[in-house]
Amino acid sequence: MSPVTDKLSIDKELSWLSFNERVLQEACDPQVPLVERVRFLGIFSSNMDEFFRVRVAAVRRAILISSLQDGRSHSRHLMAKIQSRVLALQERFDAIYADLMRELVRRNIFLINEKQLSDFHSAWLKKHFKDQFKRHISPLIVNNSRDLVKQINDDATYLAVCLYSKERRQYALVEVPTKNLPRFIELPTEKSKAKKYLILLDNIIRHCVDELFGPFFEYEAIDTYSMKLTRDAEFDITDELEQTQLEKMTKGLKKRLTAEPVRLVYDRDMPEHMLTMLKDNLNISSTECLIPGGRYHSFKDFIGFPNPSRHYLENEKMPALDSAGFGRCANSFDAIAMGDIMLNYPYHKFSHFTEMVRQAAYDPAVRFIRISLYRVAKKSHVVQSLVDAVKNGKKVTAVIELHARFDEQSNIEWSRILAEAGVRVHHGIPSLKVHSKLCLIGREEQGETRLYCHVGSGNFNEGTARIYTDFSLFTANQEIAREVEQVFELIEHPYRRDNFQHLIVSPYDARQKLTNLIDQEIVNAHGRMKAAITLKLNNLIDEALIQKLYEASAAGVKIRLLIRGMCALIPRIPGVSDNIEVYSIVDRFLEHSRVMLFHAGGENKLYICSADWMSRNVDNRVEVSAPIYDPRLKQMVMDILSLQFNDNTKARIINKEQSNPYRNRGNKRKLRSQVAIYHYLVNYEKRQLQELKQQTEAQAHDKGHDVLLTKAG
Repeated sequence: MSPVTDKLSIDKELSWLSFNERVLQEACDPQVPLVERVRFLGIFSSNMDEFFRVRVAAVRRAILISSLQDGRSHSRHLMAKIQSRVLALQERFDAIYADLMRELVRRNIFLINEKQLSDFHSAWLKKHFKDQFKRHISPLIVNNSRDLVKQINDDATYLAVCLYSKERRQYALVEVPTKNLPRFIELPTEKSKAKKYLILLDNIIRHCVDELFGPFFEYEAIDTYSMKLTRDAEFDITDELEQTQLEKMTKGLKKRLTAEPVRLVYDRDMPEHMLTMLKDNLNISSTECLIPGGRYHSFKDFIGFPNPSRHYLENEKMPALDSAGFGRCANSFDAIAMGDIMLNYPYHKFSHFTEMVRQAAYDPAVRFIRISLYRVAKKSHVVQSLVDAVKNGKKVTAVIELHARFDEQSNIEWSRILAEAGVRVHHGIPSLKVHSKLCLIGREEQGETRLYCHVGSGNFNEGTARIYTDFSLFTANQEIAREVEQVFELIEHPYRRDNFQHLIVSPYDARQKLTNLIDQEIVNAHGRMKAAITLKLNNLIDEALIQKLYEASAAGVKIRLLIRGMCALIPRIPGVSDNIEVYSIVDRFLEHSRVMLFHAGGENKLYICSADWMSRNVDNRVEVSAPIYDPRLKQMVMDILSLQFNDNTKARIINKEQSNPYRNRGNKRKLRSQVAIYHYLVNYEKRQLQELKQQTEAQAHDKGHDVLLTKAG
């Protein structure tokens, strides 16, 4: 079969937009609580911001390169498709937003603008603006001597202001200061306590704009319209040998601040003279960069839309579960030594991991801690425990990835904090991102070093662990732990080459091992044995691996895929992918866990992974997939996968048309996998506790029996 061609694959950028359409579907789903629907508008908008900063920026660079060559470019056609799809999604977004505002009004929640204020609220806001808000605002006056591109902040919302007088128009930009102030302000109760009024910070500034300009400018009229600029998220890192990687990253971040604009979103009611002023001052010549929108931008802030009314307007709480495995011992290491433990966030408490690291920080038996950090919380208990461990004389090594997109500045700061505390900070391999989720702890036990390790699919981040689904394996299996140790050694000494018998490690052996696993299913299918592959990934766009899946499908291997985001593979192509079905689940939690299951002649080889099936993850990052050997844990993960593939409420079918149809429920019982998984794990932990109780009672009985025998003797 020939390599993957356009007819057998979907452009990843268009597939990504299809994913974000699934997010938008949640905003218009009447089964989703109303306030959650408004928050999905924020998620959609945040996703779109990143899409332009990363995906669209890359396409624009490809267009530029092609124009310097022969002028012909697939990227130009792709950009036209992107533009058309984005505009269609924007129109749908605006319509959904209007519908949701009407729904809020029916429930006595009013998101009002400055023109709808009562006299009472107007007076209150003007005083509140003067006392609390004005000190955070400094207008930027537009003139010929100022380079506006260098002055405005990427992805911030601005109000473009025009002061009209007989002589001229004076322009200014006012940044909406959401870093220092909340985007939504709840107004005090005036008459009816049942009615709740909210106003956006943007509209407060509009209402009080004369407070900013009146004391210094003479004008007869004033107009304000919103706009937001998005820049290319990529930046150049120089290869000057005398610079440290930290210095290179800091320099690169500064370059991002003045990177090429890729999108200007503006109020479609903005007058032409103001739009022309912005285009001229921001060096925007291409119409592809211009996106007309509504009155408000930075809708990502709607992720935090408040619920000033009733609880039923939000999702029902799912309290995170305690792990019976960790609960069986007071000491985390004793618990892991009794048997492997698997956690599934956010259903389980992430605090089990932070507690393990906290205990390691002062446990006299612990000799060293090694950990890889990609994204951590702003207030990280993990980082604090590493600092405490150094104070207690432990040898601590932290591999911190400086190239974690949009977390570069944060990780630079964490690097400095940890280094100053005495942690040995390593920034990995310059040409490879370290994306693995590893923690290794060495304890002195009976005169020997015993290793305890964590391998997972998600970051060591207390914040995202509450909303991202991820698996975490805790094991004292010394063979796996020693291979985790090898990975850390490879990160620090990349010239070494090791053979991994258990782990699958990118970029060292992942492509070959994944190919071999697929090939074995093909061999089994040819031998008329059962052959099946189940994958749960965030993204599937690697052409070579897609080609292998097509080959497996053609051989008769049954393939089930659960892909949250980009999927370049097209299912159900006759003779190519007849045996492949693809689904995607978008719900209250972000599906982030990566799982691979190969039937393997009944052995059911199961792995949890940090890597998606993208070329960058397989060939250009340090990623780790870990096998699950414990039969009980393997069954638990397989049961969870089964619930997800039987979801008939939040599952969408991925097809060639990228139309995102919901899976047809037919006469089957309604099954919403994320809710079903929670209840499954509740019962799973209850069974674990019951078994532990029975074991304890049996041990007590045996001990009592032994005492009686001793007395009788």
